[in-house]
Amino acid sequence: MSWGILVVAGLFEIAWAVGLEYSDGFSKPVPSALTVVALAISMLLLARAIESLPVGTAYAVWTGIGAVGTAILGVLLFDEPATLVRAGFLGLIVAGIVGLHATGA
Repeated sequence: MSWGILVVAGLFEIAWAVGLEYSDGFSKPVPSALTVVALAISMLLLARAIESLPVGTAYAVWTGIGAVGTAILGVLLFDEPATLVRAGFLGLIVAGIVGLHATGA
């Protein structure tokens, strides 16, 4: 259950990170409010997950999900570069996330 909560927390991290771009420096009220809500939900779920997962593992997985998801959406939504090297490094982050889950660390 804690791993599922952690994954959802990571998805909300992606939402608030992308929301920062849409909020335009918190100058747009609706995107800014949605970004803050997503941030709060993400943090609350992370806090819940670390009740039964090691904090170091949970934090690494949470940031990894956020980093990979945000980078992918950056390519899809904001015309950020999509290179094989970038994809390779994102793959390394995914490998780290899978490894942490597989070892139960």
